[in-house]
Amino acid sequence: MGPNIICLGELLVEIMRAEVGVPHSVPGIYKGPYPSGAPAIFIDSAARMAQGTGLSCGYIGAIGNDDFGHMIVTKLKNDGVDVSQIVTKHGIHTGVGFVQYNQDGTRKFIFATGASGMTSPNDVKPDYFKDVKAFHIMGSALSISELSREACYKALKIAQKANPKVVISFDPNLRPEMLAIDKIIEICQPILDEANILLPSGEEAEMLVRVNNPRDACLTLLKKHASMVVWKRGKDGSTVFSKEGTEINEIAIPGFKVKQVDPTGAGDSFGGAFVVATLLGWPIQKRLRFANAVGALKVTTWGPMSDTSLEEVLKFANITP
Repeated sequence: MGPNIICLGELLVEIMRAEVGVPHSVPGIYKGPYPSGAPAIFIDSAARMAQGTGLSCGYIGAIGNDDFGHMIVTKLKNDGVDVSQIVTKHGIHTGVGFVQYNQDGTRKFIFATGASGMTSPNDVKPDYFKDVKAFHIMGSALSISELSREACYKALKIAQKANPKVVISFDPNLRPEMLAIDKIIEICQPILDEANILLPSGEEAEMLVRVNNPRDACLTLLKKHASMVVWKRGKDGSTVFSKEGTEINEIAIPGFKVKQVDPTGAGDSFGGAFVVATLLGWPIQKRLRFANAVGALKVTTWGPMSDTSLEEVLKFANITP
């Protein structure tokens, strides 16, 4: 059997500044390496949250033949992700990202892409999608290289052919460090036109439609594109905008109060949980509370990928499966 939830894109390790407000240009202490890559964080979260539900997860990507790559694959495999479609590129290193935390809450990245941008259309096998129920795409996988972008486009078509009712979810995950915003918007367009669920931050929604208000931007995305827009609001929670015919529904659920240690990966972890809850057919309010809890628990530990189990999330959020 093939996996039900599939994601494609970069695999890398992240190495983070140990202190807030220290720029990359200043010698200092970093923490890591930690397994990462936005699409990989998504699928790792989905796999952990799918444990015991009957849903399975798989990943398509590339690593170098080194300790960094082996560490990423081990983490994914241990958390229940099928890693049979992760290829090893010899003669090139696994991707590395360096993260700087700024005083205003923003982050600055330096990427050494290595093998992380080398996933190609040839790595996308139609048979792998025979049991697909959801295919998730990240803007970073579109931006990192032309090869990766074409692999995403190919996988989208294969997923839709394999299952006409497949859920196509898209997290813009805009990375100006990779490409100019105008170019990113251009390459996102084919995915925006096909996605059922969009998962932007407020800032990403504003950039995608050039509307200077996050709520209005999400409503514009809903009008032009998907039937559901999930506005990720960080510590403030999340809001879903959906449409049924001409009627627009808006549901907001507050976030959880936790002590933040490391915010990296919270939004991607949220997305993985939300897609799992969607496939399980949970009501919107329950999906949001569940995904909010996954994102909140993620920020309490270092590293983009959490070790939190489904049982721990359900208990934390006081949710009955």
